[in-house]
Amino acid sequence: MRTPDDVAAMLRLKALGWGIKRIARELGCSPMTVRRYLAEGGYRVYRRPIRRRALTGLEGWLAERFHRHAGNADVVRQELVAEKGIDVSLRTVERAVVSLRRDLEAQARATIRFETPPGHQLQIDFGERRILIGSISTKVFLFVATLGYSRRMHVRAFCNERQESWFEGMESTFRHFGGVTTEVLFDNDRGLVQHHDVQTREVEFNARLRAFARHWGFSPRACFPYRARTKGKDERGVGYVKKNAIAGRAFESFAALEAHLEQWVREVADQRVHGTTGEVPAERFARQEVQALKPLDGLSSFQVLREVTRKVHADCAIEVDGNAYSVPWRLIGATVRVVISDRTVRICHSGQEVAVHARQAGRRQRLVDPAHFEGVAGFGGKVVRAEPVAGMLLRPLAEYEAVVGGGF
Repeated sequence: MRTPDDVAAMLRLKALGWGIKRIARELGCSPMTVRRYLAEGGYRVYRRPIRRRALTGLEGWLAERFHRHAGNADVVRQELVAEKGIDVSLRTVERAVVSLRRDLEAQARATIRFETPPGHQLQIDFGERRILIGSISTKVFLFVATLGYSRRMHVRAFCNERQESWFEGMESTFRHFGGVTTEVLFDNDRGLVQHHDVQTREVEFNARLRAFARHWGFSPRACFPYRARTKGKDERGVGYVKKNAIAGRAFESFAALEAHLEQWVREVADQRVHGTTGEVPAERFARQEVQALKPLDGLSSFQVLREVTRKVHADCAIEVDGNAYSVPWRLIGATVRVVISDRTVRICHSGQEVAVHARQAGRRQRLVDPAHFEGVAGFGGKVVRAEPVAGMLLRPLAEYEAVVGGGF
């Protein structure tokens, strides 16, 4: 396109007798451009020719199908051919739904902050982190609980993420806060949720979890599958624990880690000014939330008595909650029944109680009863090799039994 002054110059030069090619060379444009302007007799504003688009008038139909198929433009193109008889390229459809796709992406990212009243909701989750414990890199499972209203936190460290750890973490939280919330929101962990239908939102909770919830008097609630931000308060809490309480630290023992977490929650997490509420969690809790919690009323632990099965290892011990408890050496390789209470660990085999230990609250501890190793070569002193007796090939079984210490 040329300016009005350029077109006026073309007309003057033509009036002086200049040829079209000479005018084009002088003004630095195409001879066709000079010829067009001379034919029009002056400057004319260029207007782009209006072309009818193939998808004009189908904006509403495109929007409905685009959202129905969750942004799949190729499926929309296929239905255009089948239903409307319009065969266009995929690129044409993609250009037509650019604004729709932008809105769909914004909708997917958008999160409405959901605030709960005092005492209504507790959000819980686990986070994994490798931590140096006794100079050994150890995988630790961090249980983090966050009150929805005050944002007050409770943190525990476990060696696993089994159902027992979830229950112990929740019970520890209830006792730490001095009460129970109306509902507890958690992830779709296999130990808690048997099935969560994405389409119907129907949730089938584990039977043991339902019994646990009835025992403590709260309503279990699972967050939407693949949408962890449903429990965003606790998701951010897990990251906060990892980056603030744990980052760059090493501990002499598991007990030292637990003591550090307890101190950190008390002196740092509960005393900071929360970025969302603008208040100190401990103060907000004491002012408005503590009285809204359901009182414990001396309710005993749900796990006062639980029963599990374990296989006896080669070191004459079984493992329960991260601790090792010895059993008679004759049971190596056998499967035993373990009854666990608040104070004791009882081990039974074939209907007979074979060992009793005091339950340990910490982790990575080993309880050994010397009686369980009687008859083992080398136990209690140096191994002495007996000289073979000439001429003796067989002995009664009772003599062998007497040598190795008899029954259990």
